Amino acid sequence: MRLFKSLALIAGLGLTAVTVAVGPALAQKRGGTLVQITQPEPPSLGSYISTANPVGQVASKIYDGLLEYDFDLKPLPGLAQSWTVSQDGKTVTFRLRSGVKFHDGKPFTSSDVQFTFMEVLKKVHPRGINTFAELTAVETPDAQTAIFQLNRPAPYMMAALSGYESPILPKHVFSQGDIRTHQNANSPIGTGPFKFAEWRRGEFVRLDRNADYWKPGLPYLDRIVVRFIGDTGTRAAALEKGEAHIAGFGAVPYNDVKKLEKLPNIQIVTRGYEMLSPVVELMFNTKKAPFDNAKVRQAVSFAIDRKFVIDNIWFGFGKPTNGPISSNFAAAGLYSADVMNYNVPDGVERANKLLDEAGFPRKADGVRFEITHDITPYGEEWRRFGEYTQQALARIGIKANLRYEDVATWLKRIYTDYDFDLSSNHLFNLADPVLGVHRAFHSRFIRPGTVFVNGVRWSSPLTDELMDRATIEPDAKKRAELYAEVQRIVVAEAPLAWTHEISFATVLDKRYRDVIVSPLGLFSSFDRAWRE
Repeated sequence: MRLFKSLALIAGLGLTAVTVAVGPALAQKRGGTLVQITQPEPPSLGSYISTANPVGQVASKIYDGLLEYDFDLKPLPGLAQSWTVSQDGKTVTFRLRSGVKFHDGKPFTSSDVQFTFMEVLKKVHPRGINTFAELTAVETPDAQTAIFQLNRPAPYMMAALSGYESPILPKHVFSQGDIRTHQNANSPIGTGPFKFAEWRRGEFVRLDRNADYWKPGLPYLDRIVVRFIGDTGTRAAALEKGEAHIAGFGAVPYNDVKKLEKLPNIQIVTRGYEMLSPVVELMFNTKKAPFDNAKVRQAVSFAIDRKFVIDNIWFGFGKPTNGPISSNFAAAGLYSADVMNYNVPDGVERANKLLDEAGFPRKADGVRFEITHDITPYGEEWRRFGEYTQQALARIGIKANLRYEDVATWLKRIYTDYDFDLSSNHLFNLADPVLGVHRAFHSRFIRPGTVFVNGVRWSSPLTDELMDRATIEPDAKKRAELYAEVQRIVVAEAPLAWTHEISFATVLDKRYRDVIVSPLGLFSSFDRAWRE
């Protein structure tokens, strides 16, 4: 009862609307509350130190980046109103906006940019350690100029400057104390369209309109309330009744998405994930038997029926895959299908043969060996995927015991303690393989305590070299050839079992307009969102 009372109270907040601008068809109105369902509850709001999905869904409304992006992934002005790149590609000069204030009223300047990139993103951001590896200095000749000096050209860096990926922090706040345990991680201060107001653990985070936002007249909404609802049925009911207004990233199970799609007040949006390209995978602990044996890893890859998983767990919202790079990169020539194919009709037979060859015969009870399978703690699809994986492995003589923990415990187990056998996960490819793929199996990303990097701890000097060369290769054809070789090697070695590319669906109340207006979807700021 308390939950529904809270939802009703939140949904009723601030619905007075005043027309502030007129568009081609409908008047954009100021006012109202957008209730977003995010599941599970984020472990923190420190998006500069954690790339966990729930963190970004909240923090992206609080922090801005130097750039924004259109649906073609082309950069647009953000906190940087313009930029120039030197002919040799090793100097990028950003002209910053003047008059921008942080939520505490202090001015935003180039010193905040210097601090954010050199002291935070390069050092503690899980992906920043790679993205900004070539960044050697940020010069600040004046308050509105930030000059990035690079050791080598890094064109991929320009795709990673959004408020979600590279949030700009106030130096006067975050330079005091340990950035990893900073007291303002959970009471964040940014320059974004919404200010942090309250976090009621287990219930919601409330973000209020930033009246001093640097975009004139924005945001339109009075507030955003991010709800955390453990029960899947209650999430769907809240959206159906209009007590919540938006949910994505699987917060609503896909069988419920299909049902909600039929309602007159609901629309299903599949745009807004273009900059993410998520690929589902099974992670092997390659430093621990039996998954230190490539044949065992290959056997598991063969045992998974990818079409069954997509049709019966993700209700058709996906596409089978064998490797780490999303087919979304085919247009750029970076995706290769010329790899070992695990998605075959006789996969179970091949898996059994490989396990026999690896020295794991079936015992009298039919079991070869026993493992623990840690399920990604992101909701019902992942539970069902875990149960399916358990059944699929049983068919080839592997007994898998399931374990489902909270996000913080799971992250520590996988990426700090390495105390696991097999885990499910999904990893974003992002806007370039350098940003989203290298971190999964490059030696540089074996970093205890850093999440969503090389938790399987597999790497090879050859694939490291190929990825390093691809990072700085300016010729598109040669770069494609390098990545084709990387995929061929890695897929055969199978440090992970890639299963499918997710087609995420966002459930949206039709009364809300201009919500999904960027390729980052729920990871964008919602500064233009408004309610009819």
